Amino acid sequence: MVRLGIDFGGTAVKVGAFERGRAACAELPAPSDRAGLAEVARVALDLCGGPVEAVGIAVPGVVDRAGRTLVSAHGKYADLLGLDLAAWAEEAFAAPAAVENDARAALLGEVRGGAADGARDAVLMVLGTGIGTAALIDGVLLRGAHGHGGILGGHLSVDVDGPACTCGNVGCAEAVASTWALDRDVRGGAVAIGSALRDRAARGPIGLRDLIETEDEPESAALLERCLRVWGAVLVDLCHAYDPDVVVVTGGVLRAAARILPSLEAHLRDHLWSSSHRPDVVVPASPETSVLRGLDALASEAAVPSHERGSR
Repeated sequence: MVRLGIDFGGTAVKVGAFERGRAACAELPAPSDRAGLAEVARVALDLCGGPVEAVGIAVPGVVDRAGRTLVSAHGKYADLLGLDLAAWAEEAFAAPAAVENDARAALLGEVRGGAADGARDAVLMVLGTGIGTAALIDGVLLRGAHGHGGILGGHLSVDVDGPACTCGNVGCAEAVASTWALDRDVRGGAVAIGSALRDRAARGPIGLRDLIETEDEPESAALLERCLRVWGAVLVDLCHAYDPDVVVVTGGVLRAAARILPSLEAHLRDHLWSSSHRPDVVVPASPETSVLRGLDALASEAAVPSHERGSR
């Protein structure tokens, strides 16, 4: 039977079907409301081509302790708030389901056969539409008393005089150095840009990869350097808070890991507390599928009868 993963990303939904070590993937635009879930289910069922054993679902926000519902998300999937997504999946696919924050799902995948395989103390930063984080301590995903534990690293303040964030805080890392913040600043004229980036902005939304691909322009180079410093600061904060052995950095922009990783490693080396462990910094072989691979592990857990599982 097939295990199914559904990743509700910032701009698209990725679907993965996993069976006997093989995976098939599909992508579709993110639904604008609950009615769009029918199309997500249709694509997923077509991809599976048979009975579903269990479903893992990732969302970019806070999930309830029962692992069923998105309870908080700023500017993302507002129409799904409060919806029992696990119940939707159980009805749509006739299989047990579990819901998890997307960054936690990605970290779960990386410590179970991924770039941080076998690690028991690890943190993750995923660079996408926003900045997601997660932490694993002594083999257990950190969730906290109210489900917020470890996942708000993108909302650590890096500039107390910086821009307001959608979360209500000021100067969040995500409000300074994420895809949505970059596009906002470019279109609002808040930053200087060169002709190549201006041409790209005229054709559609600007992403982090656009900065890398236009880095020969001084304006893009300066913006990229600012992002690298902010991302490095987030990693230092995560290491100071959670003391990991391994740091995982992932997201589609990490296809340019050769450009990004040395800067992050240097920032950690130079800015961590003097006696702090200098963790290994790793990038998944296919960073754009980190969440889906974690959902395979989440679905495997969901397939186990509830009376045989440990607590979340």
